[in-house]
Amino acid sequence: MPDFPAATPRARVRVPLRFHDGYSVDADLVTFAGLTDGQEHVAVVLGDPGPRPLVRLHSECLTGDLFGSARCDCGPQLREAVERIAARGGVLLYLRQEGRGIGLYNKLDAYALQDQGLDTYEANTALGLPEDARDYTAAAQMLGALSVTDLDLLSNNPDKADQLRDLGIAVHDRVPTGVFTTAHNVRYLRAKVLQTQHTLPLAELSAG
Repeated sequence: MPDFPAATPRARVRVPLRFHDGYSVDADLVTFAGLTDGQEHVAVVLGDPGPRPLVRLHSECLTGDLFGSARCDCGPQLREAVERIAARGGVLLYLRQEGRGIGLYNKLDAYALQDQGLDTYEANTALGLPEDARDYTAAAQMLGALSVTDLDLLSNNPDKADQLRDLGIAVHDRVPTGVFTTAHNVRYLRAKVLQTQHTLPLAELSAG
């Protein structure tokens, strides 16, 4: 088994979630002690998770999740994930990994470089940063603390499944999310397909 310390649940609180389109659901929000990266990640437990729940690892995106930015698909993915997980039973891990782990300010610096023609990965590299700095050890700790060791993963990103498997989590099916295109994010989505093999229908993503 992978060598990392166990985390423990710290607190669990019931929260009614209300979305701008009228969808609502009650969820349990769980915090943790002992996470290796020291971040305040939160598990959102939805529905009645069974022995093989549906799980999403959602990286925080202030611009997309809160402000509705059309430059990414994060906000619509978050909204979709909550409803799909609630219907089946499972967990959404809300991970404090803004900008694929580079932070909010660096992400906005990368946006400025994207406006000059670089794609999302090239922009990170031009700033001297990793294309994707995310590590999912804390996610595996959170799942372990919730006694989730077998799951189906709601994600287009093969790296998430690969990392979880390397960390001892049995990922059975990787379930793709919907495709949420705007005039402002098609280049971003194409880059995710071409650079990191996200499972999105490339033919539907015009160059913009």
